[in-house]
Amino acid sequence: MTSSHCGLKACAVKPCEPSEVPEGIRSSPHSKYSAEANEQLVECEQAGRLGAVDVSLSDETRRALLNWSKHDDDAERFCVLEDEESPDSQYVDLLLNPERFTGYKGPEAWRIWNSIYEENCFKPLTVKRPLLPDSFHSGPGGEANTFHRWLQGQCVEKRAFYRLISGLHASINIHLSARYLLDDRLFQERWGHNVSEFRLRFDSELTAGEGPKRLRNLYFLYLIELRALAKALPFFQQPSFRLYTGRPEEDQSHKDLLLDILQVARSFPLHFDETSLFTGDEKEAAKLKEDVRLAFFNISRIMDCVECFKCRLWGKLQTQGLGTSLKILFSERQIEALPSSSDQRPRFQLSRQEIVSLLNAFGRISTSIRELQTFRSLLAEER
Repeated sequence: MTSSHCGLKACAVKPCEPSEVPEGIRSSPHSKYSAEANEQLVECEQAGRLGAVDVSLSDETRRALLNWSKHDDDAERFCVLEDEESPDSQYVDLLLNPERFTGYKGPEAWRIWNSIYEENCFKPLTVKRPLLPDSFHSGPGGEANTFHRWLQGQCVEKRAFYRLISGLHASINIHLSARYLLDDRLFQERWGHNVSEFRLRFDSELTAGEGPKRLRNLYFLYLIELRALAKALPFFQQPSFRLYTGRPEEDQSHKDLLLDILQVARSFPLHFDETSLFTGDEKEAAKLKEDVRLAFFNISRIMDCVECFKCRLWGKLQTQGLGTSLKILFSERQIEALPSSSDQRPRFQLSRQEIVSLLNAFGRISTSIRELQTFRSLLAEER
C-alpha cells in the first residue's frame, strides 16, 4: 500500500540515544532476570558504569516482572504490538516529538482513512462513507445520508465500532488543527490554532452536518477509554505490579500517582456501560466480538502504511491505546479473577507497550476535549 516514505521535514521523528533510555526499559524483557543477565549487570556495576540496574530486587518483584513480560495473550489483543527486541526498534521521547500538523495530507493521507473505513467498518461496498469535502455536495443529502441510514440499521456493536474509529479520526484532526504551522520563516516557526482548518473538518455547513457527528463520536471515545481506565484499576493495584525503569523511588512514586488518577476515573458517575454489548445468543455474540477484534487488529496494521513517520508514530500509539481499552473492557472476568498472591500467574496481563499506549491515548483524547473549548472561544471571537 505504501508507495514511498514521506520526505517532509516536519514528518521526521527524533529517536532517543541509547544512553538516554533507562536501563530497566532498554534491557531485554525476556532475559532481564536470568542468571546470565544479572552477572552482566554486576560486571557493569563493578566497572562503575552509570545506569546499571539495581540487582537487589526482591524475589517477589522479580517474579512479578517476569510474569509481566512472559505471557502470550494474542487471542485477547485488539491490535498489533511492536517487537521491542527487533534490531530496528527505537525508543522515542514523545515530548520531543509532539503530535502536530506535518504537511502530510492529500490523496496519500485520505487513502489511509478510506482503507480504515471501507475495509473495517462492516460496510458493503455499495455504501460509501464520504471523506473528501467534495463528496458532501454530490447531491441532495449526498452519500452521507445513505451511509447514516445504513448505519442506523446495524447492531449496536457495529455502530459503536464505527463511532470509535470516527472519534479517533476526529481527535487526530483536532490535534493537527490545534498545533498548526502558522508561520514557516527560517528559524522562526510559529505553531498555533488554525481556526479555518478546524472549521473545514467540523463546521456543520462545510461538512453537510458531518462535523457535529464527529465531535459527538469524540466524546463517545472519551467515555470508552475513561471506562477502561476505571476497570483496569484492580490490575494496577496488585502489590506485585511495578512500573519498572530501574529507578525504584521514582517507580513507586509514579505508581502512586497512577493509582490516584485511576481512582479519579473510577469516581466519574457517567461511565459507558459495556454490558450492553455482545449480549443475546452466546455463539453469535462470541462470533461478533471476534469479528470486531479482527477488524480492529487490521486497522492497527493499516497504520503501518502511513508514510509520515510522526503521523505513523502517533496514529499507532492512539490506535494501540484504543485497542488496549477494548481488551480491558471485554476482560472483566479475568480482571475480577486476579489472584491475591504473587505466586499465581494472573490470566489477565498488560504488556509495557499496552500500558504506555493506554495512558498516552487517553491523554490525547483528553487534550482534544480541552482544545475544543479553545476553538469555541476563537470561533466566538470571529463573530
